[in-house]
Amino acid sequence: MNFKERLHTYFEKAKSIWKTGKIQTTSRISYSVVWNVILFFLVIGLIGMFFAGGVGAGYFASLVKDEPVRSYEVMKQDIYNYEETSKLYFAGDKYFGDVRSDLYREETTLENISPTLLDAVIATEDEYFKEHKGVVPKAILRAVLQEALNSNVKTGGSTLTQQLIKNQILTNEVSFERKAKEILLALRLERFFEKDEILEAYLNIVPYGRDASGNNIAGVQTAAQGVFGVDAKDVNLAQAAYLAGLPQSPSAYTPFTSDGNLKEGKSLERGINRMKSVLNRMYESEYITKKAYEEAMAYDITKDFTGKSKSPIEKYPYLTFEVEKRAKEILTTQLAKQDGYTEEDLAKDDDLEKEYQSIASRNLRVNGYHIHTTINKEIYEEWQDIVKNYQYYGPDRTFTKTVDGETVEVTEKVQTGGMLIENSSGKIISFVGGREFGQDSQYNYATLATRSPGSTIKPILDYAPAMEEGKIQPGSVLADIRKPLPGWPAGKPGNYGGGFHGIVSARTALAQSYNIPAAEVYSKILHLNPAKKYLEKMGITTLKEIDYTGPAASIGTMDVSVEENVNAFATLGNNGKFADAYMIEKITTNDGEVVYEHKSKPVDVFTPQTNYLTLDMMRDVISSGTARFLNGQLNYGGVDWAGKTGTSQDYKDAWFVATNPNVTFGTWIGYKTPHSIYNSSMSLSYSQRNMKLWAQLMNKATAIDPELLAPTNSFKRPGGIVQRSYCAISGMLPSELCEKAGLVRSDLFNAKFVPTKKDDSLITGSIVMVDGKAVVAGPNTPSEFTKGDGLAFNPEFLKRNGYDKLADISQLFPNIATEKWEKISAPNKDAGDMLKDDGKAPSAPTSLKKSGKKLTWKKSGSKDVVGYRIYRATGPGNKFTLVGSTTSTNFNIGTGDARYHVKAVDYFGLESGASKELLVGDTGEKEPETPDKGKEKDTVKDKDKNKEEDEKPVDDKDTDKKDPDSNKKDNDEDTVPRDEDKEETPTDNSIPEATMN
Repeated sequence: MNFKERLHTYFEKAKSIWKTGKIQTTSRISYSVVWNVILFFLVIGLIGMFFAGGVGAGYFASLVKDEPVRSYEVMKQDIYNYEETSKLYFAGDKYFGDVRSDLYREETTLENISPTLLDAVIATEDEYFKEHKGVVPKAILRAVLQEALNSNVKTGGSTLTQQLIKNQILTNEVSFERKAKEILLALRLERFFEKDEILEAYLNIVPYGRDASGNNIAGVQTAAQGVFGVDAKDVNLAQAAYLAGLPQSPSAYTPFTSDGNLKEGKSLERGINRMKSVLNRMYESEYITKKAYEEAMAYDITKDFTGKSKSPIEKYPYLTFEVEKRAKEILTTQLAKQDGYTEEDLAKDDDLEKEYQSIASRNLRVNGYHIHTTINKEIYEEWQDIVKNYQYYGPDRTFTKTVDGETVEVTEKVQTGGMLIENSSGKIISFVGGREFGQDSQYNYATLATRSPGSTIKPILDYAPAMEEGKIQPGSVLADIRKPLPGWPAGKPGNYGGGFHGIVSARTALAQSYNIPAAEVYSKILHLNPAKKYLEKMGITTLKEIDYTGPAASIGTMDVSVEENVNAFATLGNNGKFADAYMIEKITTNDGEVVYEHKSKPVDVFTPQTNYLTLDMMRDVISSGTARFLNGQLNYGGVDWAGKTGTSQDYKDAWFVATNPNVTFGTWIGYKTPHSIYNSSMSLSYSQRNMKLWAQLMNKATAIDPELLAPTNSFKRPGGIVQRSYCAISGMLPSELCEKAGLVRSDLFNAKFVPTKKDDSLITGSIVMVDGKAVVAGPNTPSEFTKGDGLAFNPEFLKRNGYDKLADISQLFPNIATEKWEKISAPNKDAGDMLKDDGKAPSAPTSLKKSGKKLTWKKSGSKDVVGYRIYRATGPGNKFTLVGSTTSTNFNIGTGDARYHVKAVDYFGLESGASKELLVGDTGEKEPETPDKGKEKDTVKDKDKNKEEDEKPVDDKDTDKKDPDSNKKDNDEDTVPRDEDKEETPTDNSIPEATMN
């Protein structure tokens, strides 16, 4: 049977069975059974689903039960409460860097972000961002299923909204509870905020790895600048894709290492591959065309990576650290005041102060402040180059010291600090923190280091306060002689080199920086506590107890910082008003709200009259005093500078501070570990080396801002200043005798303190020269040897001033116009033992001989001789008769034959024996031999070898003059081996060495 036949047979059987009705009956039964089974399972399934949903909902509710219901305001505060780095600015809003932080972030807005970059972020991180309501259910289910199945492939289920919630409100904890809260808050956030607000917040908080300085960065603007050196609004397609890919794994995809170097090989390829993945998603989502996609895929992104850059700490270390420190201090004080605490409260409670310092430090790093400084960018940058390359600091010093119990060898360079301050406001225009950050230490020698100011303290602690109190004026006379001073041990203080300079004016004493006059001036006002009354008012905060009471403070034995010293001098430049120095002009928020703004509050210290007189005296320091070296170093002449040099004990520090009508500038040099900077082998003295640096810095600053640094106006002379004459001996109004002596001087005075008494330092009388000194003739002094109506010091004047105890009155004679002082005789008792009458006649003169028409002889060996008498005899047997007298050792005898001898006469009128006789011409007697050892014979045949001298008239009053400077030492700072004044300190009032505090 073939197939067709068999098929027909089967069909017929089936037809027969169907007609019986059995198939229909069986089908109805089976359908009914199957349907009932399906229906049963559907009912059970629905019941299960409701149960599971209820359980799930209950479980979800249990996870979020502790999460508070957040209002719009609370969520807004939380979302926008992201850390933003505070920014630093030079004067004129010139940005120079950020405050040090663990994470650098700069806030921006969507308007300042490239649309391409926005598309890249959405395509990569949340393709349904514009449609969903905060979450994508299927993404959540997918993530839950992957978690339940422990899948190795995790596609994630977080939208941008959820990521924002996780970063700003929740934590990175991996748990169902955190995820449940994230979903709930994301849904709520989408109800309150627009999509653009959410996207903008996300782009400002998301981390992006590292920048070219090695800093951790966050926020798309910071990333664009840190990675490519462009703003977020200016990135191209490839750059946008690269940035959009970074947040998935910032540390892996960033192109830079922790030290800012560019990665290499596979490490760099990771980020590039991630960029290509982003480009592919953008193309698939139709954000870019195929052409743009292909061009971006072929783009060499590595050429766009910015080069390694210096952080502000590396570029401006001194400035960055200093501004941060000051900003922290300002914020600390403000935060404490907001809670009702004063600065005094903080000073008394260390724990309280530390608490507010900690808060201030955090706010400074996370609140995105804009800190505007007073520092001139151009001047500051130029100064750093100058101090780095300056050639005249002096040699490095190598020594050993103990560190942690071990002896180590240390090399230190001569360091420097400097500061430029605007007088009227206290604004710090620029400063020098050291030669180079990291050399020796990371110490700021302008603001932190405190050293002995040496003689720079004299104008502001000694002379100006003394003038303010009416104790002295520029024309007041001071005796620079060895004398006892209150509080000082015997022989102290001393001047540099140990010399003395006699009676000088206060003006001269300051210009030449003499120590003894300064100490004497200070002793006149020490009972008034000038350190507290004046120095504290001028911002000096580093004083110790001894500095208030010890006399050694007068020559600068305390410690001050460069900033404090310069700031105090700025008081003089500001007409006697102190304006505290400051570096931070204002602090604002990112929105421009002013958090802090400096307001100067000048404090009156000196009257305009005292201030001007001090300045006028300090002008002499530069014109003719210890700083005259400066005049040849300045490029800008005609500026009215007034200044003061300073040297600490043992040459450990050199200072120069000067002020003009606009600004005050000072520099210091010295080793970190105090040690002498004196070096005789160098072409410049240590003081000159410092002044040359001062001049180079000032020349450069003036070239940048001549209007400020080189004012054409001078210090204005106030009313109440008058010109008066005074006697240089006493400082009193000139007398006729002082005028006769040629010792009348003129100077400026405060009209309130002009001299009112007439000079009484001189008296008239006959004087006689004794051993080269002019003294008042005694009652028995032969009148033939006196000078009638001469000048002498008044004994009462000498006693009143303590000069009567001087062994030699010439100690009072200054180096200037000494010859006029030498014509003034001293009272008899001032000649000491030399003029005590012992009743003995003086010794006779020797070596009598004829020279031309003159007799000459050697002077008597007695010290009290006032002159000589010449005797002559003619013819054999004739007696000797007096033919003349002289105060010199020669006498004109003309021509003629005779015999001569000479006798010395002393102060008390006693006459010596006769000298050996001398025969002149033919007297009828045999010529005797001379008694001199050389057996020299004098006869009329002796010829004068100098015809002119033979015919020259003889001044029998001529006497030998003593060198006025024979007992004095120069105090010229520019001479070798000394630079300037050396401050000597008392042995019984030990002064601590200058140290770095």
